[in-house]
Formats: sequence, C-alpha cells, structure tokens
Amino acid sequence: MAGHSKFKNIQHRKGAQDKKRAKIFSRLAKEITVAAKMGMPDPDSNPRLRTAILAARAQNMPKDNIERAIKKSADADGENYDEVRYEGFGPGGIGVIVETLTDNRNRTASDVRSTFSKSGGNMGETGSVSFMFDRVGSIEYGPDAADAETVFEAAIEAGAEDVVSGEDGHEIICSMEDLHGVVDVLAGVLGEPQAASIVWKPQNDVPVDAEAAEKVLKFMDALDDLDDVQNVYANFDIADEVMEKLSS
Repeated sequence: MAGHSKFKNIQHRKGAQDKKRAKIFSRLAKEITVAAKMGMPDPDSNPRLRTAILAARAQNMPKDNIERAIKKSADADGENYDEVRYEGFGPGGIGVIVETLTDNRNRTASDVRSTFSKSGGNMGETGSVSFMFDRVGSIEYGPDAADAETVFEAAIEAGAEDVVSGEDGHEIICSMEDLHGVVDVLAGVLGEPQAASIVWKPQNDVPVDAEAAEKVLKFMDALDDLDDVQNVYANFDIADEVMEKLSS
C-alpha cells in the first residue's frame, strides 16, 4: 500500500493507478512549470527542474507533457503559484506536513483545514510540526541498480549520509545542500536515479494501532486528493501485520 515503504510511511504518495494518472501528471506538470519559471528552462542549469523531470520520468510521464510544462513557464499570461506549507496533527497524534502549490491561498488553506478537522485532527501554526522532521535529500534507485553493498559504498563515496535498501530498491539520504552533487556523482556510477528530491524525514516514528491506522490512511488519502497539494509527509508507523489486515 502506498506510504508503507522507505522511512516507514513518512511520505504518502499516490500510486500509478490509471484512475489517478491524470492527477499525478497534473501535479508533476505544475512542479515542472514552477521550477522552470523560478530558474532557467534548461535542466542542466536548474537543479530543481532537473529533479522535477526525474520525478516525472519515474511516473512514465510522456516527453511531450514534460516539454509542454516547461514551455508553459514562459507564458506571461500563465498562472502564478505560491508555495505554501501547512502543518498539523492527524488521527493518533501523528505529525503531518502538507506542501502545496496554489494560485488561491484562501481556498487551499480552507481545504486543508477542513480535511484536518474532518479527520479529527487539527491544523497548527508553521513550525508546530516541522521541528520533529529533518529536511534532507532523497535519491531513489530500483532494486536492479546494484546490490545493497555496492549502492552503499557508492553513496558514501559520493557524500551521502545513509542508505536504506530493501526488496523495493534503494533510498539514499544526503544533506539537502548536497543533493544535486550526490546525484551527479551517483549517475556516473549507478546510472540516472528513478527520483531525487528534498523531503521531510521524521526524527522519530509514532506507532499507530489497528483502530487508528484506518483513519490515518483515509486522512492521508483525503489530503493527497486535494488539487493544490503536492506532497504529504507524516511520522506514523503502521506494523506490517496491521497493514496486511487492512489490505485483506
């Protein structure tokens, strides 16, 4: 189930189901457009755009869609998006960070606050949750990139801080400032990564029991379904046996 991998559920992402693909592509295109507008439209000289394109490729977004999103950044009459972060507490006392790109702050704030309230949670002030997380770089490789030992050695040599390997692949953690440098070094050793981004990594996980787990997952899905939401991070940990029970 989405969200139950890497960092023990810290980042809840949409899967690539056909019914959600259009929303995924729309979200990726928005990030590409914003990244290109904030810097150069050339990914070689715009690190944020380069990582946005990596994320799009990881979701098999067509090349034409990517190029169209980049060109849209030069449209003088195009929409302007603000980056706004919301923080709060969800079911079971979990800490949640919601990153948005919006052209209407009032609408987005209302939607996010309403989703928190309906879940039994509450939205807090900026900084009320983020102090429990670290802002780090995350680089993802599939399981076929190399074995765990090879990836670990390459990552440390490139300047990374940690590696989490499993049957789903490898996640390499580095400082936020070093992300693009580490990506460039690793690309020469392991090839281009599936994804590279700056994420919120929880310092500690909050165990969630079976009763709260279902509420937590519904809450995360509800946030993720909001049009202006780009990423949702949380510090919950659901045991494997609970996940299996919910999935059955």
